[in-house]
Amino acid sequence: MVFDNPFTAMQAAVDIVGGSAHETNKIAATLYGDGFSLSRTNYWPEPILKSFGKDTDIGNSSGTVHAETSCILQAGRAVEGATLCITDPFCPNCAKNIVEAGIKKIYIDHKGFDKDFFHRRSGHFETLSMRICEKAGVSVYQLWRKDERTAAIHAAPIGYEPQEDSPVYTENVESLSESIFQDVIARAFKFHEKRKFALAFAKEGNGNIVSLTARGHAVTGFTMNDPNDIAAIENVQDKYSLFQEPVNRILMHAARHGLTLCAGYLFASQVPTSREQVNLVGAGIDRITIGDVRKSRDAHALTAMAQLSDAKIISYI
Repeated sequence: MVFDNPFTAMQAAVDIVGGSAHETNKIAATLYGDGFSLSRTNYWPEPILKSFGKDTDIGNSSGTVHAETSCILQAGRAVEGATLCITDPFCPNCAKNIVEAGIKKIYIDHKGFDKDFFHRRSGHFETLSMRICEKAGVSVYQLWRKDERTAAIHAAPIGYEPQEDSPVYTENVESLSESIFQDVIARAFKFHEKRKFALAFAKEGNGNIVSLTARGHAVTGFTMNDPNDIAAIENVQDKYSLFQEPVNRILMHAARHGLTLCAGYLFASQVPTSREQVNLVGAGIDRITIGDVRKSRDAHALTAMAQLSDAKIISYI
């Protein structure tokens, strides 16, 4: 079924949320746009569930893919401009993914604000998730299904264009080959010097092959040219920040434009974070080339790599 309004789309999410395998924090979302819709819960990808169960973290990340991110990764078409309906307020990591994927409107079921889970983490939603959406020009609404009404938490100004210091760089590639892939990686190393980055080959709908290169950078809307933004970017709250990691940027950019990542053609200059590696599994990616396997944002990423490598879930080249 394809939805054309947030009330029926939200109901679809509510209808499946009880099926989430998470025992305490069951969350569901519906993503819909022109001619498509899909609903997903938060879940453990099968390879992680089979090898580690529900109680083992991957590095310092849970083994779950969040419902919002799952919708984006599994849409199978361009999600730019789509609308997302969520049973619960979203975390800062999902906010960054939503922004990077080009989603411009979010509805949250009003009952989500009454849950204990939200009250325990409301500070993250108010100071990070909402701030990310405001700076990126994403409108966020509270929704009441029974009354069929909404109230704006933040309505983005018409015509608002967010700052973007470091957009994902795209260029055409002649063909899929390891030699061309290595040449593109070598050029990227020269251009990005000491900055961490990720690179992938992807296929457009017409069959053309393109390379995508993304630096780790503050999420869209924040700029390194503003002292206030710099201070906010440097402020880490618990495990959350305003920094978007490069592999996540690649995943979300591909979903935004309906690109299919080419198997075996994904590169990261250093080991991705634990959360990025879980998202890779959720995206069905089982191989990544790493520039420096000794380097990572933190030790947890190295732990996650060892776990997923030993379980033969991801091959690290």
